[in-house]
Amino acid sequence: MKPNLKDLLASATCALLATSSGVHAEDPHPVGEWDISGALLLYSETDRVQAVEPVINAKKALDTDESINIKLTIDTLTGASASGAVPSTQSQTFTRPSGNGSYVTPAQSIPLDDTFQDDRAALAVTWSRPAFWDTQSELGINISKEFDYQSLGASASFAKDLNDNNTTLTTGIAFASDTIDPVGGAPVPFALVQPQGVTPIRQSGNQDKTLIDLIAGVTQVIDQNSLFQINYSFSAADGYLNDPYKIVSVVDPVTGAPVFANAVEPNLPSVVFENRPDSRTRHSMFGQYKRFMQGSGDVLDTSYRFMLDDWGINSHTIDMKYRRLLPNRKFIQPHVRFYQQSAADFYTPFLVSGNEPQSGDTSRLASADYRIGEFTGYTIGLEYGQVNQHNSWSVALEYYLQSGNEPDGKFGELEGLELYPDVDAVLFRVLYDF
Repeated sequence: MKPNLKDLLASATCALLATSSGVHAEDPHPVGEWDISGALLLYSETDRVQAVEPVINAKKALDTDESINIKLTIDTLTGASASGAVPSTQSQTFTRPSGNGSYVTPAQSIPLDDTFQDDRAALAVTWSRPAFWDTQSELGINISKEFDYQSLGASASFAKDLNDNNTTLTTGIAFASDTIDPVGGAPVPFALVQPQGVTPIRQSGNQDKTLIDLIAGVTQVIDQNSLFQINYSFSAADGYLNDPYKIVSVVDPVTGAPVFANAVEPNLPSVVFENRPDSRTRHSMFGQYKRFMQGSGDVLDTSYRFMLDDWGINSHTIDMKYRRLLPNRKFIQPHVRFYQQSAADFYTPFLVSGNEPQSGDTSRLASADYRIGEFTGYTIGLEYGQVNQHNSWSVALEYYLQSGNEPDGKFGELEGLELYPDVDAVLFRVLYDF
């Protein structure tokens, strides 16, 4: 399972490059010419992950109702990543996933592996053209490659206008086949992380997973200044859904302190690799309302999404933007987003010694990954730009705060430690339409 940060980066840059954002020119690009735009996203978490993501998007109108779109994305992520282990009142030494190195976490600090690095290149090609029964179709293929992860995908969507073009029905399907090749190999679930230099217990061969996404929706024009959209989406993932780099601490049943049972390295705590279900099904409903303010030229954009899955996670997302039109076709757009999710059924911040699963026991599930815990996320930002027939541009600055709920069941020294600290980040985005 790749970090949620990837979804955040993808949604941020896609929003920049989408024609609905109001940043691109309002007039259609001439047939036969390329419309080139570029975006750059800078993302920085306090004392954790930093990311740089440039995007180049090229669109060519082949006819008045046919076009091709090519998008190239490059991600570079560095910094420190939470391993899933609990803090302690004494320092802890952890072996890196490859088994060829280690890092030390000071007392009362969240264990962070500061050698986290992830580079990704992704290419997506989309062809839009008329299809059967006066329906507009969009066919796409995409590929992305990281040093330990590869994804191949294809998609198709269809849109049909009804009711004098006041109603649009949409449906789509996407399929992806992913291959995971973790550093050092995929760990055996609940296998004990070995000291540095000791060959860890691994599963042989690459791991695979498949994903299928379905969407159906309707967009309805309410009046000359407003419209409403509602979508239902279904997602199913099957295969290797573990994060091979996440671990779970084993703590003493009386003191709550991590178990230090290695005589050779006394500061090496007992930690095991996680295990998640090998399938996941998600359902979500999305509603969006847009209104053009007659006279001022301002645009209100609000949306709500509800998601639930068979891991026990459900989430609510409220998003609001208000684009204020300024002189000379410039605009300023405040943005507020609220996100709240419950924890997965198998979210386990720690395991108690004597009750931990045996190595290789796939009948038990446990993950201490804070991304599937209960938390609330807040985003506030401001975008400023100018919309021209050519050379449109915008810049945006946003602040994100993720506040997690401390898990139940803490005891001993864990009661005086913060297992789920807040995480905050700053995002800076730039778009230029050549």
